[in-house]
Amino acid sequence: MNTLSHKTAIVIGASKRDNMGQAVARRFVAEGARVVVSGRDAAELDRCAAQLGAAAIPCDITKKSDIEKLAAETRRQFGDIAVAVNCTGWAKAAAFCDVTEADLQRMLDIQFKGPFQFFQVMVASMNHGGSLIQISSAIASIMGYGYASYMGTKAGIDHVVRAVANEFGAKGIRANSISPGLTDTPMTHGAFEISDIVDTYTECYPLGRIGTSADIAAAAVWLASDECFMTGQNLQVNGGLTLRANPTPKLHKAAMARAGLGKGERS
Repeated sequence: MNTLSHKTAIVIGASKRDNMGQAVARRFVAEGARVVVSGRDAAELDRCAAQLGAAAIPCDITKKSDIEKLAAETRRQFGDIAVAVNCTGWAKAAAFCDVTEADLQRMLDIQFKGPFQFFQVMVASMNHGGSLIQISSAIASIMGYGYASYMGTKAGIDHVVRAVANEFGAKGIRANSISPGLTDTPMTHGAFEISDIVDTYTECYPLGRIGTSADIAAAAVWLASDECFMTGQNLQVNGGLTLRANPTPKLHKAAMARAGLGKGERS
């Protein structure tokens, strides 16, 4: 406990109840950090902040002016920013040739341009070093099916994280990614209501279970702490999934069929 005592941390992407951002924020508060939760839903941020004993500052990561206001208000209230975590994300399943220009632009805005600008602003706001943490995905490294734009933008921002680590290490700033596998969050919860889907995916994990948001939060605590002597890396916090692979579309569809969902389509 108190691993992050006296540190000010921003967690953006924490405006959906019980999502990964809120799990990270909860663990940071437990470790003694002064935490600012951020995202687009002001009402949910206020609820989360009141529950955790944190502060809430709304921000749309796709708008650099919002990010600049987030950093300025955090510094005004709490002083120097020591930790900044990007938990934002958006995923839409689609065959490669069915991805629309509008979908691609939204994916780029949320998962590449937004994080890029978030790190630009946070680097400029860290006057005494700090830790930048990007929540990535296992399928930035291994194959997923039907998520080409998601995979590409996650992989792209992981390389940006490496560039930040290389350029700003001399300033005492560390930058790392964390790559979960399939995790029960509001974005993926539907899959966890289907036991055959969970069983099919669990077989892909050498450690024998699918990961949780608590697993990711624990890794984030270490990356944020002064004990971390690591930068420019992507922690594969996914039970060894990247040693194997996600289920193939054939196995996924078979599991859906066993669950009584026809040819893999869900309402």
